[in-house]
Amino acid sequence: MNEKPFIVGIGGTLRPGLSTERAVTTCLAAAAKAGARTAMIRGVDLVLPHYNPDDLSRTEQAKNFVELIRQCDGLIVGSPGYHGSISGLIKNALDYIEDLRSDERVYLDGRAVGCIATGAGWQSIGSTLTALRSVIHALRGWPTPLAVGINTSMKVFDNDGRCLDQNTDQQLSTVAQQVVTFAHAFPGQTSSFKGQVVAA
Repeated sequence: MNEKPFIVGIGGTLRPGLSTERAVTTCLAAAAKAGARTAMIRGVDLVLPHYNPDDLSRTEQAKNFVELIRQCDGLIVGSPGYHGSISGLIKNALDYIEDLRSDERVYLDGRAVGCIATGAGWQSIGSTLTALRSVIHALRGWPTPLAVGINTSMKVFDNDGRCLDQNTDQQLSTVAQQVVTFAHAFPGQTSSFKGQVVAA
């Protein structure tokens, strides 16, 4: 692994600049401050065909997405809470990680994943975080001990994307530190089991 771990952020909606995207970029900035190289995959970059395990054709955008995930040493994933769960946009993108099933490093094996959920109420945030952590766990990622829920009914970010809430900012920084620390502690960690997540 490169001396500086490579951390990829995934998150947002089709409306750029909203809270989910800002939360992930804030977290990535903290990861960079902790010594990581970073890349951001925004909501507009996640407009991919519906994942179909029987269709092996891939758009260039899908290929780029999968390759970034393949190269990364850790991830930060954010989703808005849509009707009590993660958005279809985020779920569909995560389904493409099935393309890593035959890699030496299967799926998200050996990688820490920071989870962020945003929503206009705590009930949706809690169930969204639970769903997101469950998907990451199924993909063999290691959800960080701390996850971040952001209630967007309160103004958390200014128009330039700066976090206005000190507690939220500290939580995002902690998640970033946990992802980077794990990447340093377990570089290139893999398991021998090669089973698939997506059923035939």
